[in-house]
Amino acid sequence: MARPILALALILMLAGCARPVPARADDPTLATHVKIAFLNDPLLAGLRIQASASAGVVTLSGTVRAPEQAERAVEVARRVQGVREVISRLTLRPSTSPS
Repeated sequence: MARPILALALILMLAGCARPVPARADDPTLATHVKIAFLNDPLLAGLRIQASASAGVVTLSGTVRAPEQAERAVEVARRVQGVREVISRLTLRPSTSPS
């Protein structure tokens, strides 16, 4: 009688160690996570980059000062869990050079 109880206890303990499967974030939550990732990135924190999401596809819009910032924004957005694809509609702000 003790063996079945011990086996059941072992199964229950091992089941508690399993990694939880993350629930798929809804689109507004996903967009928020992308925006938070931008705020936490030193290269992107001061920029006004908008992120919207639809079915896990994140679209970025806004202006950046350098092509490297646009590339970095796409890279950071792709790393957010739940993002399936990133579409960049970022534009490069023309530099104002003194005449």
